[in-house]
Amino acid sequence: MSTRKASLTDKQAKNGTSKYVLERCASVNEYYDIAFKVMLLGDSAVGKTCVLVRFKDGAFLGGNFIATVGIDFRNKVVDVDNLKVKLQIWDTAGQERFRSVTHAYYRDAQALLLIYDITNKPSFDNIRAWLTEIHEYAQKDVVIMLLGNKSDMAAERVVKTEEGEKLAKECGIPFMETSAKTGVNIELAFHAVAKELKHRATQQPNDPKFKIHEYIDSQKHKSGCCKQA
Repeated sequence: MSTRKASLTDKQAKNGTSKYVLERCASVNEYYDIAFKVMLLGDSAVGKTCVLVRFKDGAFLGGNFIATVGIDFRNKVVDVDNLKVKLQIWDTAGQERFRSVTHAYYRDAQALLLIYDITNKPSFDNIRAWLTEIHEYAQKDVVIMLLGNKSDMAAERVVKTEEGEKLAKECGIPFMETSAKTGVNIELAFHAVAKELKHRATQQPNDPKFKIHEYIDSQKHKSGCCKQA
């Protein structure tokens, strides 16, 4: 197996975009040019594992399954502007007793998907506490996205779409509602994050800045899956 790296200097490897080392690697016949770590955060039972499995395998974990213990991860390579972007996605346990384990991984993540359950008000109310932890333990320039999961369960909704939009706007982060069951907006969420990270890593001084909010809005209108009631 051969590996070619367009390595950055040691000095670059310690600042901002340095952590995004451009590389071409072959692993289990899957090539990628650049890799990033993404963490899924949120209370227990909001559907973090289901979101990950939907994105990675295109499947839904219906019925009962064992809750995540500590932390787990999966990889997926996606195409972003003619580059192969590998996302190493960390699935974390939402229970309080595993929180110290999760904290240890915050610093290595370039993006965080913060998830709540639209049928569970406490999971939404706890988002601010999660954001406090993020600001304490994560990188200062980490990409954060807010996801309101289980949008397919409209009859059981207790958190309005507008509430999620308002919180995200206050925090200056992108937001969308998702459904691991139907797949609504799952691909878009991960691809938007991948695109943002790729632009940060490869952007030249005179290149226009990638606007993740505008990208998400444009993709929603294209697909016609803006919101679910």
